[in-house]
Amino acid sequence: MSDKPSVLFVCVHNAGRSQMAAAWLTHLAGGRVEVRSAGSNPGDAVNPAAVAAMAEVGIDISAETPKILTIDAVKESDVCITMGCGDTCPVFPGKRYLDWDLDDPAGQGVEAVRPIRDEIKILVEGLIKEIAPEATA
Repeated sequence: MSDKPSVLFVCVHNAGRSQMAAAWLTHLAGGRVEVRSAGSNPGDAVNPAAVAAMAEVGIDISAETPKILTIDAVKESDVCITMGCGDTCPVFPGKRYLDWDLDDPAGQGVEAVRPIRDEIKILVEGLIKEIAPEATA
């Protein structure tokens, strides 16, 4: 077990919201947080509109692939965040569970995905301040 906090983002298909959230957290936390994402029924590929929207802000998620949600992924995470998609995580004592109510980017164009991407960034920034604030001198 690492001394870094760990976060698991969960959405049914692990193809849009959870992928963008994981990418934002990886990008913004600067290695201070372990990041995972998964879904109970993973899609075949990451949503192309999510890939395009993240590319616009300089984050490449084109090589990511949707992953299946496992009990081990939940056990190994300090915080489990569902994305307003109705998916649930197995519940273990001592874990923190959050649900971020976000619109579904599935079937949407990049124009519709941009506000979702930006909302996720704001939520991730708040999460970082809470679980992995920058060290102060």
